[in-house]
Amino acid sequence: MPPALTARAAVRRYALVSFLTWLPPGLMTAPMILLMTERGLGLGEAGTVMAAYGAVVVLLELPTGGLADVIGRRGVLAASALVGAAGLTVMAFAGSFWPFLLASLLKGVARALSSGPAQAWYVDTLHAAEGPGADLKPGLARGEAAGSLALCLGVLAGGLLPPAVARLGPPFGEPLAVPVLLAAVASVGLFAVVLAALPEPPHPRASLAGVLRGVPRTVGAGLALAARDGVLGRLLLVSGAVGVALCAVELLTPVRLARLAGGAEAGGTAYGLVTAVGFAASAAGSALAPRVARLAGSSARGAALGTALLAVSLGVLAASATLPGAPGLAVAAGAYLAMFAGMSVAGLLRAEIMHRRVGAARRATLISVDSLALQLGACLANLGLGALADAHGPGPAWWVAGGVVLLATGLYRGVRAEAALGRPRCRTWFGQGAES
Repeated sequence: MPPALTARAAVRRYALVSFLTWLPPGLMTAPMILLMTERGLGLGEAGTVMAAYGAVVVLLELPTGGLADVIGRRGVLAASALVGAAGLTVMAFAGSFWPFLLASLLKGVARALSSGPAQAWYVDTLHAAEGPGADLKPGLARGEAAGSLALCLGVLAGGLLPPAVARLGPPFGEPLAVPVLLAAVASVGLFAVVLAALPEPPHPRASLAGVLRGVPRTVGAGLALAARDGVLGRLLLVSGAVGVALCAVELLTPVRLARLAGGAEAGGTAYGLVTAVGFAASAAGSALAPRVARLAGSSARGAALGTALLAVSLGVLAASATLPGAPGLAVAAGAYLAMFAGMSVAGLLRAEIMHRRVGAARRATLISVDSLALQLGACLANLGLGALADAHGPGPAWWVAGGVVLLATGLYRGVRAEAALGRPRCRTWFGQGAES
């Protein structure tokens, strides 16, 4: 068995894996929708492709989270990296709806595999080094900031590369596909790092038969915990609302900016720059989240403030939907800055509250339940908001998304994660302790 990692080493490795996990999505973000529309897909078809991604994640989130709890985190993360590389490669060469759909399905599998294990690995490793009372916020903040930095650099590269490749000419490939191919290469790099840098914390080994029995049992336990714990139930509803918000910006903003910039490649560059501003703000928000919690008086209040800022930012996007040219781009950049900062603060503090309410045996599963709620919200919104935008433009769709998030802000009322730590534990359906 390898020697136990120190807390500092666990934070560094978690931050590195977080960076490499989010670099491929960052690289593909700017060209993704534009690549599909340039190759003949309508906005409704692009929304269907993205909805298929969300549907796969919804179906697989819990089984893959349970798998990580049963057999360990590292193997599941490595599999995610390989499947993600395959999906990105298919996407780079897709020429019609069905190959894009296949790529989306593969990316959905990869996302489901990756949504819980890295964070669960970090929390388990930190608890092994410092005990169950260790402060999770600094390390979670480092990991979230690293992921946001990767997204920032990735979307910047994904937006700037296509026009640069276009100037170099055909031998260098189709401009909008180049960042997607680089994302596939980055996924292979993640695979190598996961195998080398993440020693598995002490974890009982299971046979194949044990896995087949253990995954459904773990999934059922995670669902039971979410159903029985009122705080977790409300936080999962917030995650669904955040999924609606993410869908609204990822589906509608690239086409909106392409129209403002005058073409697909220029629009990809504009979207990359605007989104890079947003992810830079996300990295700052992650770093500042512990301070926001202290100033607000609790993690729950800090998360509520971040969620409210997200709702207001969507309203600004909606109000600016008719602005032309440079003013429209400037307002979009400002809205992205505020939106991603608020989302990052809220997400990190929400994660801390959730980790305080679950033990290690259900940790990856609970993270998957949270991601499931987010993806379910995004999947439903992809179908509804895409059709609404086709009929009436992006403004009404952004208003709807902002209204949903604003309503979700009220779900934080009465949540006191810090107080829960010192209160007696109640027994859940599966016998796992959870704070009352």
